[in-house]
Formats: sequence, C-alpha cells, structure tokens
Amino acid sequence: MNFTSDHNWISESLEIGKEMLYLSQKEVLGIGLSEKEILNLTKDALIAHGKKEYEMPAKIGVHPFPEVFFHAMPAYVPSKQAVGAKWIECYPNNPSKFQLPQTTGLLILNDVSSGCPIALMDSAWITAMRTPAVTSLAAEALHPDAETFGMFGCGIQGIEHVKYIGHTLKKLKKIYIYDVREEAMDRLIQEVQPKISVEIVKGKNPEEVTKSCEVLSSATVILKEPLAVIKDEWVSRGQTIIPCDMNTFLDPVTSKRADKYIVDSIEEHELFDQMGYFPDGLPKIVCETGEIIAGVKKGRESKEELIVCSNIGMAVCDVVVGREIFNQALANNVGVKLTL
Repeated sequence: MNFTSDHNWISESLEIGKEMLYLSQKEVLGIGLSEKEILNLTKDALIAHGKKEYEMPAKIGVHPFPEVFFHAMPAYVPSKQAVGAKWIECYPNNPSKFQLPQTTGLLILNDVSSGCPIALMDSAWITAMRTPAVTSLAAEALHPDAETFGMFGCGIQGIEHVKYIGHTLKKLKKIYIYDVREEAMDRLIQEVQPKISVEIVKGKNPEEVTKSCEVLSSATVILKEPLAVIKDEWVSRGQTIIPCDMNTFLDPVTSKRADKYIVDSIEEHELFDQMGYFPDGLPKIVCETGEIIAGVKKGRESKEELIVCSNIGMAVCDVVVGREIFNQALANNVGVKLTL
C-alpha cells in the first residue's frame, strides 16, 4: 500500500483540504457496481477483518424512540486505503407513517495521508448491498452444498438476499421466502424471479420454511426482546442459520445450543449484550465470520453441526465498498464537488 501515491492520485481530480466529492443515492447507484463486484469487495473486507488488519471500534448509537436507532460506524482498512465513518439510522415505521425509507444514512471518507474529508455519499444502497453479500459469503463458507435457502423478511434486505445467494450457493434448487405481509412476498417474487434461475417458493408459515431449508437467514427488525418466531423445536441438526437481525427472529435457545455460534464482530455483539439486546445472555462465541472467510478458523466440521452465524453489520465493509465507489466516481467525473 502506498498512501502517498493514493493522495497524489486523488489530488489530480480533487483539491484535498479545500473540497470534497458529494455523491447522491442516484449517483452511487449509477456507478454500476455489480453484485459480483460487491461480493468481492465485501470478501476483501471480511478477510482483512479476519486477519486483524483493520481498526474498527464497536458501533455506538443513540435511540430517540424504543424501536429506532442511530449508529456511528467508523473503520480503517489499510489494504484498501479506506478510512471513514457511516452514520445510519433505522426507523421501522417510516414507510407506513411518512412514506419514507426505513433506513437512511451517509458515509464520509477521508484521505489517509492528510485526514481531510474527500467524499460524502448516500450509504443506504451500500448497506443494502453489503449486508446480503456478507450472508452469502458466510453461507458459502459454512454450507456450500446447500440446495435450499430460506429468507424471513421480504423488504429491501430480503429482496437483495434472494438476488445474491445464488452467486455463492451454486447447488441451490429452491429459495423459500416468508413475510407477514403477503404483498411483500408477491413483490419479491415479481421483482427477483425473472432475474434468477432458482425457483422461489412462497412459504405458508415460518414453520414450513424453517423445516424446508438447509440454510436460513432473517432480516426483520432488531429488538431487545426476542420475538422468537423461529421455534427451537423446528430447527434440526445440520442446519446453518445466518440472521441479520441479531437476537430478534430466532429463538435464543437455538443460538445457545448450536454447535458453533459465530458472529461478525465479537466486540459489537458484546456491546449489544451490555445494552440489553440479549436478555437471556450472549451465547458462547466460537469465532468471527471474517476468520472463517480468511481461513484462520474452521467453519463446518461435520454435516451434523448446527451453526448460527450472526452478522449485524460492520463498518469495514461499508468503507471498502464506499472507497471503490469513490474511486470510480473520481475516475469518471461523477458527483458534485463541495467546498469545505
């Protein structure tokens, strides 16, 4: 890595210290990063995390209302010259109450050499992409021969999970989906089925989906009191469960009895435990997702193992994906330069 060269390259297009590049959500989307590119960038970030080649404190937050959160998420990944912070919020009632997205946010990037801000961009799309990428990479590492995948929650995250999972689980034959909103399941099928070859099946209820799938994921809401919709008695040995909603949708008993409980960030899960998000106690953590991806720790060691891999989102992924968007935007003269 050559930070001086990187600084000089940015300086060719941007007057560092006097201006920064602003990218709207439309411009971030317009860069055109493919799902495979997002997967590769996310994998690089996870490997750096697994090899401890990063700096990232646990995300702190504020909570104006019981059901919402704001998170501050800084990170530094030297191998990508990526340093910055995401400020993101989740308001589950926004769609029905204000006709606004549930999740919005911004990502700021800085020049490593000087520390000066170089970019400010929408982060909602980045979050929506890197989250299913992490799930898909974890599924590949922990259950590569899976023929069935189940997705609970058919919002933005659910839609993207169903799009992404086929890139890594090459033997998939069926994808089961479930949402309490019938229209959400219909919308997902209408949007995604024409784009993928794997059959999407609308689940009748959570029990059917749980019992039908080798790999399961959930992207619902994050609550302090678990909903425990996926009952422990429905879960069998040999399954892999990869929740994005921490301790909400899955029965906490399942996580505690799993042969392996893996998390993306131990520090972040311990922080959430201190804040009361694991009222029954944080399960014993075996290792981190990045350590599995990097080959530092072993993943599945037998077909009979029940594995739970909880990924609640890491800033290393955001800054790595964001930095690539910035690189391409700068190279292609995309965005608006703002005076500092």
